[in-house]
Amino acid sequence: MAQYAKNPIMPGFYPDPSVCAVGEDYYLVNSTFAYFPGLPVLHSRDLVHWEQIGNVMDRASQLPLEGAGHSQGLFAPTIRWYEGTFYVICTNVSHGGNYVVTAEKPQGPWSEPHYLEGADGIDPSLFFDNDGKCYYIGTHPNPEGCRYDGDWYIWIQELDLNTWKLVGERKDVWNGALRGVHWPEGPHLYRKGDYYYILHAEGGTGPEHAVSVCRSKDIWGPYENNFCNPILTHRHLGQAYPVKYVGHGDLFRTPAGEWYMTMLAVRPLEGYTTMGRETFLAKVTWENDWPVVNAGVGRLTEQVEINLPQWLPEQAPDSFTSPGKGRNALPGSDRSYDFTQMAALGHEFLYLRNPELSHYTLEAGKGLYLTATSVTLKEQGSPSYVGIRQQHHAFRMETALAMVQSRGAGGSNGGGDGSDCGGGGGDHDANGGIICNCRAGLALLQSNAYHLRLEVYQGKLQVILCQNGRDTVAGDIPLPAIQPGNSLQLYLQVDGLRATAGYTADHLDVPAAKDLDIRSLSTETAGGFVGCTAGIYAAAEADTETCRVLFTGLSYESQ
Repeated sequence: MAQYAKNPIMPGFYPDPSVCAVGEDYYLVNSTFAYFPGLPVLHSRDLVHWEQIGNVMDRASQLPLEGAGHSQGLFAPTIRWYEGTFYVICTNVSHGGNYVVTAEKPQGPWSEPHYLEGADGIDPSLFFDNDGKCYYIGTHPNPEGCRYDGDWYIWIQELDLNTWKLVGERKDVWNGALRGVHWPEGPHLYRKGDYYYILHAEGGTGPEHAVSVCRSKDIWGPYENNFCNPILTHRHLGQAYPVKYVGHGDLFRTPAGEWYMTMLAVRPLEGYTTMGRETFLAKVTWENDWPVVNAGVGRLTEQVEINLPQWLPEQAPDSFTSPGKGRNALPGSDRSYDFTQMAALGHEFLYLRNPELSHYTLEAGKGLYLTATSVTLKEQGSPSYVGIRQQHHAFRMETALAMVQSRGAGGSNGGGDGSDCGGGGGDHDANGGIICNCRAGLALLQSNAYHLRLEVYQGKLQVILCQNGRDTVAGDIPLPAIQPGNSLQLYLQVDGLRATAGYTADHLDVPAAKDLDIRSLSTETAGGFVGCTAGIYAAAEADTETCRVLFTGLSYESQ
């Protein structure tokens, strides 16, 4: 019995998808840029239901991100499997360039990176031919000099997997399907029947994004153009079409011989994209030895018919997803985390750049402590922030902030002895509100320069909108008295391009700012390649003060 995958299959910030099929299992990876850990690994058996089983780059030794801009770091991974080994190839544009990591199991552990000397450019892929040879396919600027922005070529060279060296002939084989094309990138090489195929993106990552294909009977070319190129794009559907920026495809086949393609696209609201590029799925058929995407339709559809047995990861005995047990939540689902009962954060949690993990401490029966430092969300460092991807246009996030412990230089912030400055005593104003030079709360983060913060600060609750690196206080209200042992319930409500934030008391919302315009937290305004994440954070006024903020829970509910 057929079932249907709903597009996007991975909602929210899941760009540059790559899939490999191994028997009845399908594994998906995505770009993560300056977030840590890098490159989520998602697993499915029916292409409808997915679970995250790990991250490829989960150690600082694998993934240096110091100083990386929000849209730097890891670009466009490709995952492949060959003779019992999983391979992921990727570009760290901030540190080291193109590299390969390997694993026996997709959930890891993955190896340390094998950086590839002489592999210039970005967006590489690996191809294993029938004779066992492995080929590197990537992109680089026109070697004769770029005639215009995005004048790049796709090139191929054999890769020796024993030495991790590029060997033999190196050849530029393609520079795009259309004359004067911009940014041929994300190439993937396949062999089917008599032909080698290069599937690639072109047109840039914005409204002109597209998927094109060429073929040759020899891996070294010459490659012939498909006169139907681009084989998938939404560039011609107008600005008002609800799904845009379609491109960066990867092909795979089921055991029954059916073909599918993953690709990225965005779902803007009123011309603004806050969730970034998402992962979509389409069915592929073959005509005259060329791939045809969604034959008879020619564009992405809301649903994709899947002729595979239903598989429910939450019911699988070996599943890494454990609803209600504080581990990994299914992508796109509502979730509620009780930090007091968790031994570790799930794979879906993200930090900025390389976190100091000692600043994030789960204590049984208490919750998650964040150590606040002077590194703020506005800086290109690693603030005390941990969050999850925004996956819906409308959602509500809540957290329970229990107390703040301050160990400063002494004085008005609770003293230098580790005493509480909120919830458990410490300094208070006349109304009983928290007074502390530490800031803590919720954040909706597009980038360092564009984000929304809901901050508990010196007995007040402030809503701060950061645009182009400049803070604007959108709301400022006093906090109620918080008795020892109690917590402060904060909420952030997002309805499309508007946001409301405040605290909850006696089951009633007390907003600090209402109906706030957050169009600036979009790709169109902020630029870059990422979507928004939402989470909890803490920051101190200076290095001389060290605060620990206790969060007892975090919830995310689609609206």
